[in-house]
Amino acid sequence: MHSAIDSFIRSLRIERNASPLTLKSYSEDFNSLFDYLQDRVGRFPEPAEVDITMLRGYVAYLHECQYAKTTIARRLASLRSFFRYCTREQLTKSNPAKALRTPRVGRKLPNFLTTQQTVKLIETPLTNEPAGIRDKAMLETMYSAGLRVAELVGLNISDWDRDANILRVRGKGRKERIAPVGRYASSALDEWLVVRVLSPEAKPEDQDAVFLNRFGTRLTTRSVGRMLEKYTKQTGLDSKTSPHTMRHSFATHMLDGGADLRSVQELLGHKSLTTTQIYTHVSTQRMRETYEKAHPHSQTRK
Repeated sequence: MHSAIDSFIRSLRIERNASPLTLKSYSEDFNSLFDYLQDRVGRFPEPAEVDITMLRGYVAYLHECQYAKTTIARRLASLRSFFRYCTREQLTKSNPAKALRTPRVGRKLPNFLTTQQTVKLIETPLTNEPAGIRDKAMLETMYSAGLRVAELVGLNISDWDRDANILRVRGKGRKERIAPVGRYASSALDEWLVVRVLSPEAKPEDQDAVFLNRFGTRLTTRSVGRMLEKYTKQTGLDSKTSPHTMRHSFATHMLDGGADLRSVQELLGHKSLTTTQIYTHVSTQRMRETYEKAHPHSQTRK
């Protein structure tokens, strides 16, 4: 079982260009299964020995432990992918996880900021020092291009076409897309690159990084989260505000401004239009709330 999983993880990295975070999630899912099998079966069976009864017992165990439905759904998806790989490699005759029922997961509306809140957050960093100039440039870029935090920290100077004001972004699965940046973000990036100081000890692959930490090496996603948390507290915004909130705000404001769904899908780098459609629900809900507050005959008649 261990060797089969190692081969599967390797295939994800090589064939699908899976990100380190995705690989880590798969590994955690398999460790959960290992713990269950070790406790209930007493050993790690070979892939061909795993059957639907054994996996149903594992799913029941996850429910007993009161794992969130989203976690259970993700772990079942990992199992299906793994046993699909095993079937392809002839390690199993069939996929025992195929018949497992995935719990229905309600989609939560994404957390986003209003236009005024977004501007307030972006204007919070003090630009009389390099760190503040960098932070403002990061906030402007995330909001302007709708970037994921991993895409932001992965940006290189060579990814920015100053003349066309576009960024080459490497998204999930290492897929590349082109993202336009507005004049505010472009100006903020120019100001940051003037004061950007690279450490002589920076790794070769990080020497072209746009955003650096105080040591002069590439910034991490965790550092961006801490940065945003600091400014969220200063501005009194919702504590749930995260780097991904800037991406949610970008999409919501684009649709509010009249952008079509397909264009927003392309800008976000979503593989499926279904993923992007969640933002139409946000815009519709906001429209309804505005209507009910403003229209004198909006209230439901009793």
